[in-house]
Formats: sequence, structure tokens, C-alpha cells
Amino acid sequence: MIRPSKFAHVVYRTRRFEEMLEWYKTVFGAKVQFQNPALAFLTYDDEHHRFALADLSVIRPDVTDTDRKGMIGVDHVAYTYESVPDLLETFARLKDSGIEPYWCVHHGVTVSMYYADPDGNQMEFQVDCFESSEETKAYMDSNFPANPVGVEYDPDEWLARMRGGEPLSEFVQFEAEGQISPIRGAITA
Repeated sequence: MIRPSKFAHVVYRTRRFEEMLEWYKTVFGAKVQFQNPALAFLTYDDEHHRFALADLSVIRPDVTDTDRKGMIGVDHVAYTYESVPDLLETFARLKDSGIEPYWCVHHGVTVSMYYADPDGNQMEFQVDCFESSEETKAYMDSNFPANPVGVEYDPDEWLARMRGGEPLSEFVQFEAEGQISPIRGAITA
């Protein structure tokens, strides 16, 4: 059975965005990799982000209670796989067991599939698109602001293409401001 190679990150939903940002910077010595009014991505090591903060006052301005539970808290946890083939074969195995992702998206920095367990806890299974944290940071500084969410893809189509022998370097799905993010670091089996 293919398993994730590492724990990647956790995403928090908050209405105390600036306070949370300062807390994670202080407690972990984290540095901001990318920030816009709605999102911040932080890291304390060579991972492109270990924490992400989603500002609900921007994302859901219709609800203003800062202590409202349920919406505030952990959005999802993420696990990294070694390669796109590992991710797609895991998708196939889980689908055969009746477990399917609710969202598949190429974020530009990762190719990701999002799942929910029986209690609704959300998790991301991902593969990094770049070989190094320096390449990822450069991408986040230049192209990421144009579309920090990414574009959806069809995992059944990708699985069929992969099993059909199409090179993974051809799986270019993400364009932002004319810049294309191919799957680079994730092309090995």
C-alpha cells in the first residue's frame, strides 16, 4: 500500500487573522511565504508552508462573531506523497473502496486531492510541483498571487492518461497570468 511520505501542513479558519499571524510567527519563528487579505501561508523550515490561515472576515464577512465555533478552527490537515503516480494510485485504491475526493485541484505549488472522513474532518493528499523550496518560493512570489487557489482537474482522466503512458511532464493544468506551472518534482514514480 502506498502511504504519504510526510505530514505537510494544517490550515486554520479564523476571525483573528492578524493576531493568529503574529502568534504563529512568534511561537514557531515562522516566516510568511505569501499573504493577501484572505490568506497567509507560513513556514518554519524548508516546507513551502506548514500553516495557512484563512481570514473569515474576508471570506465570510456576513458572519461577524469572532467566537463562533464550528466555522472557526482547523480547516484541513495535509499529507505529502512522493509522486503523482503514488497520489493517483492511492486515488484508485480509495475509489475502489468507495472513498472519493470531494475536490481535486492543481494549486500551482501542489497537485492536491481533498477528502473528508466519516466525521467530516478534511484532509489534503498532495504532491509538490517543484524540486526545491527555493523554486516554490520563487513561484509563490511571482505567479501565486494571480490565483492562489488553482484550477480543478479530473483525477479519473489523469489516472487514465498516466496508465496510458502519457509522460507526467505533459500534465500541465495551471495557468496564471500566462505563466504555466508544470508538474516538475513530482514526475518520478
